[in-house]
Amino acid sequence: MRAEPVPIDTLPGYRRRFVVTPHAGWVQAELEDDYHCMSVTIRHAGGIATAIEPAVYRAPWTTCPGAEDKLIDTFTGVPLDDFAARGEKPSNCTHLHDLATLAAAHHRDTRATLYDALASDPLDGRTRAELRRDGVPVFAWTLDRFTIVAPADVAGIDLMNLKPLLERLDPLGRESAKILRWAIMVGSGRMIPLENQSDATKMPPNCFTFQPAIRGKARRVGVIRDFSVGNARLLDGQHHRAR
Repeated sequence: MRAEPVPIDTLPGYRRRFVVTPHAGWVQAELEDDYHCMSVTIRHAGGIATAIEPAVYRAPWTTCPGAEDKLIDTFTGVPLDDFAARGEKPSNCTHLHDLATLAAAHHRDTRATLYDALASDPLDGRTRAELRRDGVPVFAWTLDRFTIVAPADVAGIDLMNLKPLLERLDPLGRESAKILRWAIMVGSGRMIPLENQSDATKMPPNCFTFQPAIRGKARRVGVIRDFSVGNARLLDGQHHRAR
């Protein structure tokens, strides 16, 4: 008889949580993981973003808080339905940008949405990953580096080219798959020694801090929290909800 797999919750690894909370006239998206704790609140009227309120509570670089102004410039006055097509992600903090587009996508919702992404540290070269929406599993993948090897219906898909999977999914499924992909990729940083990922000048210009005019000023800071051990809970007292 084949042994049942160990529950992913019991394995050491990366954890990431999003909470999206809609209200009349505004919507907020919050994020916490090993390296980040931040939120974006969008005030809106008539389907247009009238104000963008980002907040960075914990981030890995001294320059990350400077991305708040860039996010405000990017999305203020933009129709919420056009956020995803707005682009400009590489020049923004990628995580604040994701929060803004996630919040905009859910501004018509009538209840909060909770996403939990889990990615185990590699064991025998394989990573297990799971995405839950409101506590219900949506995807459970096993990967060899960034290639899905199980389940069979998605085996062979590379996270760098998720299009074959996204084409099969409805909008909510595509959102979920992208959230899990990004969590796996960010979580892979747990396996890289900190000294090998602490020189911003060696990073590709794919976010605000790594832009040529900024990266020379960036210094690695911030508390790294491992939510797979101990009793710490994601988004538990580390943030301030908007009113």
